[in-house]
Amino acid sequence: MSNIREILTINHKKMEILQKGKNGTPIIILTGMGCSFDEWYDVIEPLSNSNRVVLFHRPGLGESEILNEDRNTQAIVNELNELLFQLEIYESVLIVGHSYGGLCVQHFVKEHPKKVAGVVLVDSTSVNLKVLDKLDTPVLNEDSSDEIWMENCRAYSQMNEEKLREIIKPTLTNKQKLLPFDIQQRLLDFQVNPSLYKAMHSEISNWKKDADTIKNLGEFPNVPLIVIGRDKEHSIMLGIEDGLPESEIKIFEEKWQELIMSQGKLSENSRLIIAHGASHSIHIDRPDIIIESITCLIKNDSSLDYRSCLDQ
Repeated sequence: MSNIREILTINHKKMEILQKGKNGTPIIILTGMGCSFDEWYDVIEPLSNSNRVVLFHRPGLGESEILNEDRNTQAIVNELNELLFQLEIYESVLIVGHSYGGLCVQHFVKEHPKKVAGVVLVDSTSVNLKVLDKLDTPVLNEDSSDEIWMENCRAYSQMNEEKLREIIKPTLTNKQKLLPFDIQQRLLDFQVNPSLYKAMHSEISNWKKDADTIKNLGEFPNVPLIVIGRDKEHSIMLGIEDGLPESEIKIFEEKWQELIMSQGKLSENSRLIIAHGASHSIHIDRPDIIIESITCLIKNDSSLDYRSCLDQ
């Protein structure tokens, strides 16, 4: 069965959906902030041989329509809930969230625990992300603070695609250059959509408030959970290669790993994995670990005894 891309109307907005496969446990994947679902090609293809895999572009991303509304995790929870209804997915799903998508997953799981059979958090944003602002990393903050992000996104959202292409100079990773040509082109076009930056501006402006909201929803349900974190040493090396101060990169990466490790304690039925050789984009660098984690949860979702089938 080939990829099925379609446009559905979800909560009064057009939303771009990608489905592949039609059997087995439904797998729902929520992408990171500013990330296309086409980045997940190497994860989707093998999983769809035995499972129904569903991804969607949040409003503003890809061909999904964005209006003048606040973009926050509650809106995404509501959209995902409506999407499941429209796709007639009534059984419990396995839900995967990367980065900001992981923050959205944590919100969804707390609001709809009975709809979730298992969770995979992939280098997920933490509900305690505010602690990153307190780190002594002045050089990093010059280019990566929320305020700088929002300022850039606001400016980009007002440009046309031609101007964005000139400024951003969209590129692909070496691994993405091995993907089918049509996927490569979609990934390049995705980066020069002004609506993408409108969505990112709103998501960034709300994510710390969202994190507090999620914490106040109570305890994380005791569902099967696998937390996958990036390789700290590998990420430090990449930062140094980019010319960033080694001392600041180490401070940031140590705190990030601490936050990831704390997510591994959200459920009693949990497993923490460090994806060796992977940066934040684990789905690109080490899709094998994500595939094995999802497969492991699915195979053992009745007994919850899945720890022994993972040894990364």
